[in-house]
Amino acid sequence: MAGDFLPAAELTASGRPVLKSGEVECSLLSAVDLLSEDNPTFPHLKSGLLILTTHRLLWLPSETTTRTETSAFVPLSVVQDIFSTKKSIKSMFHSPRIRFQVSTTPEGRVAESGGPKSVVITLIVRGKTDPDSFLSKFWDAWRGRAWEASGSQSGSRLEDGDGSTSGSLALRAPVVGLAGILRKEQEMWESTDKSLQDAFQDLNALMSKAKEMVMLAEKMRLKLLSGSNNQTSGTNDDEMGTKEEMQDWLLSVGIVSPVTKESAGALYHQQLSRQLADFVKIPLERAGGMINLIDIYCLFNRARGTELISPDDLLQACSLWEKFDVSVMLRKFDSGVMVIQSKTHSDEEVFARIKSLMMKPEALQNGISASDAAMTLGVAPAMAKEYLLAAEGKGLLCRDVSPDGFRFYINLFLELNPEDIYLVKEHSRYSTWIKAVSAR
Repeated sequence: MAGDFLPAAELTASGRPVLKSGEVECSLLSAVDLLSEDNPTFPHLKSGLLILTTHRLLWLPSETTTRTETSAFVPLSVVQDIFSTKKSIKSMFHSPRIRFQVSTTPEGRVAESGGPKSVVITLIVRGKTDPDSFLSKFWDAWRGRAWEASGSQSGSRLEDGDGSTSGSLALRAPVVGLAGILRKEQEMWESTDKSLQDAFQDLNALMSKAKEMVMLAEKMRLKLLSGSNNQTSGTNDDEMGTKEEMQDWLLSVGIVSPVTKESAGALYHQQLSRQLADFVKIPLERAGGMINLIDIYCLFNRARGTELISPDDLLQACSLWEKFDVSVMLRKFDSGVMVIQSKTHSDEEVFARIKSLMMKPEALQNGISASDAAMTLGVAPAMAKEYLLAAEGKGLLCRDVSPDGFRFYINLFLELNPEDIYLVKEHSRYSTWIKAVSAR
């Protein structure tokens, strides 16, 4: 129904909107209805999540509603007017409403190209949020017209065109008496104020350049991805490896529109959890399906740039994955170490690789350490130790604790016969261990 009047919004696997080039989130509202009170045929979208960006106004169905309702958006480029809210006694007894007028096609469909007709769309805010703040940001985003200069704006440093005579040979009034002291204090304050203005201009220019670099890196990464899909089978392996490294480097440059408390409000941890679920996919693939929470904290904060998050925010965002339909999960080992792993990750596959490593003659004789397992599994020694302890808990390994640290051995007690401990079965792990020890 909504697809007949509003364009559909593309979402990620975690339910986050796929943003366009240069598009940044500005504000979020929960429990919002979108309808047209003047057009009864216009779809009535109930109790969804409303996301305001610099380019669009997106409506996403909530988790509690059925998935029959699809995500939709209204381009800010077709907005003709935003009506001011009128305060009255009647408005005190019903949910706040935000009304704006958009251009439509002759069929009444909202399209990015606009149209000759128009329709008034109403937003009914039912959640416990601040609609006035959202309306102010709505006005700012619409007046900013960022969609017209997307990807083309460059931060330029403002030139100082005032004919300042400080430090020159200009004549100065003599500093005499109380008036002179006050004049000197005023000059000092003016000099400090000018220095602060110059510093903030440099900072704004730096932030603008940083956003441009993030957008450029995203464009280069998408271009590399599209180029790798169209490559012929005769491509050099070294060239492919270089392109993969370039993609990983560009991915770590930054997130174009990080979720912040200012933009998301009460939905901060929920939206942060979804954005984190999208971000960890590539690091998880590189780490073999499991990665330490500390490593993700460093990678995610580096990608967010100046919008850093605290460890508590990260832990709370990971704990919310249980409520969402995402492909990752938070896992806590018995030792207390917490990791992020893919739901398709299987410990049995890891245990099989550990078992094959343990059956080598050198491992049968001397056992293995966490560093040895880390080299085979391709993970950090701390993660390899957790895998070995988990395998010990399953009864696959035995542990020897010495001043040199932990060493793990294959568990032979499972194959010993209590009635005849000297009985050795052919082609068993026990017989393999005896041959390896006898070969010393």
